[in-house]
Amino acid sequence: MDNIALIESFGDFKDEKGISKIDLMAIIEDSLKTLLRKRYDSDDHFDVIVNPDKGDFQIFLNKTIVEDEMSEDDDLEIEISEAKKIDPTFEVGEDFTMEIPVAQLGRRNILTLKQILATKLQEHNNAMLYEQFRDKIGEIVVGEIHHIRHKHVILLDDEGNEFILPKENQIPSDFFKKGENIRAIVETVDFKGSKPQIIISRTAPKFLEKLLELEIPEIQDGTIMLKKVVRIPGEKAKIAVDAYDDRIDPVGACVGVKGSRIHGVVRELKNENIDVIQWSKNPEILVKRSLGNVTINKIDINEGANYALVYTPVEEISKVIGKQGQNIRLASWLSGYEIDVYRESSEDDDVELREFNDDIEQWILDEFKKVGLTTAKSVLDKETESLLNMVDLEEETIEDVKRILREEFED
Repeated sequence: MDNIALIESFGDFKDEKGISKIDLMAIIEDSLKTLLRKRYDSDDHFDVIVNPDKGDFQIFLNKTIVEDEMSEDDDLEIEISEAKKIDPTFEVGEDFTMEIPVAQLGRRNILTLKQILATKLQEHNNAMLYEQFRDKIGEIVVGEIHHIRHKHVILLDDEGNEFILPKENQIPSDFFKKGENIRAIVETVDFKGSKPQIIISRTAPKFLEKLLELEIPEIQDGTIMLKKVVRIPGEKAKIAVDAYDDRIDPVGACVGVKGSRIHGVVRELKNENIDVIQWSKNPEILVKRSLGNVTINKIDINEGANYALVYTPVEEISKVIGKQGQNIRLASWLSGYEIDVYRESSEDDDVELREFNDDIEQWILDEFKKVGLTTAKSVLDKETESLLNMVDLEEETIEDVKRILREEFED
């Protein structure tokens, strides 16, 4: 196999991976030197010349000319009589340079050379892939579902690059089918062994940020600023936006007419509920806006402790806290303040007993209802003795009910 044929045997690999001719030649030179070190223990006596323009390379061996019958290593020394056959002017002690055709290395060494070259080409591709996607961390990529496994999903992009989407980086309501195209952001790029591993995510706040940039031109061109994005993936998200120009309504621009602009983002996030608020430097205003459309009577801010105490009517408590505490938790993340709620009540305030059905069994509530006791106050205002005469319940049960009502209602 001559030099050109050897190079051309890697042509398919070169074209597939997009390696430039110059890079390929550098890899060939490095591979040849690696082989020479394996074959001769050193490449010190060899010169490798690679010509990227011609797509060719040459190997030259530099030997030392010695007296006849004085050669101790035929690979590194040549006797004077042999040297003079090539050039009569040679003298003992001079360097003798000869070109070594690749075929002269022997079939086994040529196969070894091909293996070395293939390995180095793969290493080059891995390094290029690492650099390419390291620069894309935090950017959206699109991949086709290739394998669905218990702990992760494997995707391939149009160039055959592999992405891994771990279970914890999937939106809880995500349901994937093989062959489906999905979007995610590049979260990390690290080497696993010699191969780069690209981890992507659909749960990171950054994914929501990038989706908003795609859907809302004003965010992309910088007219509107995304100040902060927080989310509970698949459930609820809050974003704070601001505008450089006071004449622009950043919230309206993001939401669009009847939610038209943000609808695509909501759909991509599996109907994740997204609240958009306008950013404020005033902590009190920011906390109030972060909590959403709820009635708040007063807010006490402790900036040193990043703490906010919110005073709100009893009937607004459930809205302030939200489902499973999501609203107040997200508001705390968005505003940067730990938020607590103080329930303001008046003498006229009361709570229906049915509101306590998570803590008190329904059949017990029904017993109170039979005698017209339908609110927390109506029960708490009566003595236990009185209640024993009214309802068919044990004293211990009545005391337990009153304790629950006091803890949940009077605090």
